[in-house]
Amino acid sequence: MSEWVIGIIGGSGLYEIDALEDAQWVAIDTPWGVPSDELLIGRIAGVRFVFLPRHGRGHRIPPTDLNARANIDALKRAGCTDILAISAVGSLREELAPGGFVAIDQYIDRTFARANSFFGPGLVAHVPMADPTCPRLSALAADAAEVAGAEVTRTGCYVAIEGPQFSTRAESRAHRAWGGDAIGMTGMPEARLAREAELPYASIGMVTDYDCWREDKAGVDLAQIVARLHANADIARRLIVALAKSLPERRAPSPIDTILDHAIITAPEARDPAMLARLDAICARLLNK
Repeated sequence: MSEWVIGIIGGSGLYEIDALEDAQWVAIDTPWGVPSDELLIGRIAGVRFVFLPRHGRGHRIPPTDLNARANIDALKRAGCTDILAISAVGSLREELAPGGFVAIDQYIDRTFARANSFFGPGLVAHVPMADPTCPRLSALAADAAEVAGAEVTRTGCYVAIEGPQFSTRAESRAHRAWGGDAIGMTGMPEARLAREAELPYASIGMVTDYDCWREDKAGVDLAQIVARLHANADIARRLIVALAKSLPERRAPSPIDTILDHAIITAPEARDPAMLARLDAICARLLNK
């Protein structure tokens, strides 16, 4: 596979990409249900992009109700080779100021009400998640963010909370003590599912605010977040264009492309045909051998 096909998952404030040429919205059915929206497919600088607004156009879907399995499956069916998620995050560090961008390289997952795997009874798999994001795509995205005019922090630990409420001060202090740098409600299980789908995944966090850990300051203000979202979204659009122009002409293979080779533990004769049918896109490479 030598051609890049970049899936972009747009978070709060990023619902379309104006720079896409010959763009069209395409509906894709999945065995996991309905994705957040149709996929907007087009090209930038000759590179194929597949854009999915994570919350749907108009921001219709709250974090817990996102169908992350359908979203990742749809991007896989659309031919994506890699996924870049761009999300609004709150800051857990003084030096990570609102308006800045952060390339996420670790996660602490505190979600509890979401389906977090494509696999299950009838087909069991255990993918490695020690390094949950793709270093190659993360570096390319961070470089593109700088070209777009953002101040970029190159590493960061994302604390994923269930939401839709923001944290209490006690929770925010705990997240800092655990080593969290940024906080959001959508990074998990998205990153886990991308790994199971053999899709290298990178995440760029757009910092909108400080979380409520600062005792002498007011808590999270949604009006301020929305105002910051608009400014960050403009930079995010420029980031995507810069990424398209910076990608190597040929996509070299990634170890993540074949991560399932040693992850599926269920013996072939014990595999559930119904599960295999649902995984026709996620496991296409293995099923077609």
